[in-house]
Order: sequence, then structure tokens, then C-alpha cells
Amino acid sequence: MTRKGLMTFICAVLTMWSMGARAENKMYITIDGQTESMTLADTKAAQELMEALKQGPVTVTLNDNDFEIWGALGRSLTTSDEHITVEAGDVVLYNGSNICMFYDSNSWSYTRLGKIDGMTESELRSFLKAGSNNISVKLSASAPTAIKSVKGDSKTEAACYSMSGQRMDNPTKGMCIINGKKVII
Repeated sequence: MTRKGLMTFICAVLTMWSMGARAENKMYITIDGQTESMTLADTKAAQELMEALKQGPVTVTLNDNDFEIWGALGRSLTTSDEHITVEAGDVVLYNGSNICMFYDSNSWSYTRLGKIDGMTESELRSFLKAGSNNISVKLSASAPTAIKSVKGDSKTEAACYSMSGQRMDNPTKGMCIINGKKVII
């Protein structure tokens, strides 16, 4: 192998490794069909939560508390509580078995779990359903796929268009747009 080829190979391996490491550092929160990513904190509790989520998603019911939504996680995690001031977007463990997701700030003793990525306080309030109770929250280790549903054949045929907008009379396989929706054939 040439030196250039070896360097290309090493760069490719490092890129794949770093992408895997970044994916390991993310979990996903879904509320009412909207999914947002969360970067995990470097704590034992966050690692334990991720390991649990690798076995399958966990759905919890959370309630509002004027600055956070919180509730029972359904399991206990290792605590490393410290007195901290949390900000909008922070996700913490409280009393070892409760999860709290903040849309405002608060000071208390918590174990950090992570932070919801890239949302403003206003967006967080909307996403976390501030002011609501009995909020169904799905936690998962991987992002959901973009395909929301699959529909069977219908009796009425609609026009099918390619991704570039050309009408396709008899598509046999691939993806096309029917009635404004992407469909896999």
C-alpha cells in the first residue's frame, strides 16, 4: 500500500470511528411525533440510561412543574448529585429514578444526563408541552426513520412523479411522489 493510500485508509477509519462515537453520545426524545436529539453527559447515569435504551425505547409520562417536565423514569440509575443551576434544555436525574427536562432554570442537587440539542427556550417550551400534564415522552437510542407509514395499493391510481418532477407512467421500483408524498415502490 502506498503512503497516500495508507493515509486515506487511516482517515476513513478515524472518520467512521468518530461518527460512531458521536452516535453513541446521543439519545432521542420524541413527543407528539416530534423527535429531538440530546447530547449525553459524561456520567455513569447517562451511560446506564443509554445501555437500557439499546434494549429498546422507553416511554415515560411526565408532568409540568412551571420550569420543567418531570416524572418517574421506571428504573434507578447511579447518582452523582451535585448542586447545580440547570438551564433550558438540560436533562437531569432527580432522586435516582426521576427524569427532569427543563424549559427554564432551577438550582438543586441533580445528576446530569444531558442537554437537548439546538433549541431555543421558546422552542423547548413548545416541544416539552410546558403547562401540560400526562405528557407521553419516548426515549430511544436511535433516531426514528423518516418514513412515517406505508400504504397498500389503492383502487384509484394517482400520478407518480420522480424526485426531479418528471411524470412516471409505470414505475416498477424506487421512490416517487404521489399526491405530494414520497412513496417507496
